[in-house]
Amino acid sequence: MDEKIRNTITKAKNDKIEMKKLFECWHINIFLNFFLIFFSILIFTNCNNVPKEKGKANNDRVTISAKEILGNPKYQAISYGGYRKISRDIQPTIAELKEDFKILAAMDIKLLRTYNTHFAQAANILKAIHELKQEDASFEMYVMLGVWINCQGAFTANINHNEEDEKANQSEIARAVALAKQYPEIVKIIAVGNEAMVKWAASYFVQAGIILKWVNYLQALKKDGTLSKDLWITSSDNYASWGGGDSLYHVKDLEQLIQAVDFVSLHTYPMHDTHYNPAFWGVLAIEQGLSKIEKINKSMQRALKRAQQQYNNTKSYIHTIDKNKPVHIGETGWASMSNKLYGDNGSKATDEYKEALYYKAIRNWTNANGISCFYFEAFDEIWKDAANPGGSENHFGLFDINGQAKYALWDLVDQNKFQGLKRGSYEIEKTFDGNLDALMEKVKLPPNAVE
Repeated sequence: MDEKIRNTITKAKNDKIEMKKLFECWHINIFLNFFLIFFSILIFTNCNNVPKEKGKANNDRVTISAKEILGNPKYQAISYGGYRKISRDIQPTIAELKEDFKILAAMDIKLLRTYNTHFAQAANILKAIHELKQEDASFEMYVMLGVWINCQGAFTANINHNEEDEKANQSEIARAVALAKQYPEIVKIIAVGNEAMVKWAASYFVQAGIILKWVNYLQALKKDGTLSKDLWITSSDNYASWGGGDSLYHVKDLEQLIQAVDFVSLHTYPMHDTHYNPAFWGVLAIEQGLSKIEKINKSMQRALKRAQQQYNNTKSYIHTIDKNKPVHIGETGWASMSNKLYGDNGSKATDEYKEALYYKAIRNWTNANGISCFYFEAFDEIWKDAANPGGSENHFGLFDINGQAKYALWDLVDQNKFQGLKRGSYEIEKTFDGNLDALMEKVKLPPNAVE
């Protein structure tokens, strides 16, 4: 064979071998690239499923709804007012509000209830929470924003319960709408009125139709997209106002209101009933042989049953109107002091020991039954009965005005939950310097029951 032809054939074979090698490498590269892409996607997906560490953003919390929060024991609720002075003319500062929220967060509180929008506190509460979330993206706290509703001539000598103070009420609603739009990641509920329908609120109560008007107004804003569809609307009122007591409340407007709200927020106060309706209170004849502590414990067990009965009776009535309507507790609580109706000269109901028993019992019951409970309240507020420092309204807090933890929270102090936290210049410590014997000296036995 001609040498030139042989060289040409040899070169062609070598070129074929090289092309084959190149083709094989190309396939390998494609496979490797595909594998790297798949592996990267797998890692990215798994990383997104890992719980966020403290300080890392958790975007899921931005979109959580009231429906997911309410009834979930992971989201403990409390009623909150941050006033530290004898008058609301002195508003709590943003720094003071942040102090309080860090304390409450240490208790695993994640849902606050407020009462009005006409003081600076409401907007400042939302601003303070927003700033805390900016400082630490793992910080989680939400708000049921209260709107105060008055009748015409409220708190004057010319009260008209059939008409509303429309100008004031409209302003309250407008501010609530603005705040809910500004802080949709924080404001999850708007509550129209606080005990605004119950007849004994003689200074300001309105008829159910007025509450219905504003609830419908807010629901319409949800439908047209002005407010988030996930924002829930309610009214927070006494159990009787929701139909759980006197039939005089069973009117058409109330039925329509029950249908209009996203859930019912009811109040129950066995502590007040120790004076006004004391049939459940006091030491029974069959209990006379028990120790002092055992007698008190029995009375407090009946107090819990009183709250449960009011809740269940109200829920039963509500479900005759709307069988699927959620019912939660917008307020319940127990004062640690009273120098009048509930104290030593009255029903002997108020002290830190009884307060602790009620707090733990109501929390256990509501947590176990999927009921949110806005316990009243976080901190003592001394403006509520400014003329009478010993009045019960000043002493419903789980903390006193200086941030000292009352007996209900002594176990959390022992667990170092509040380590490094302060309210003002005061560290979070136990009342009575943690001396249980000193505390118990203040505890009075309820009177004998009238059987």
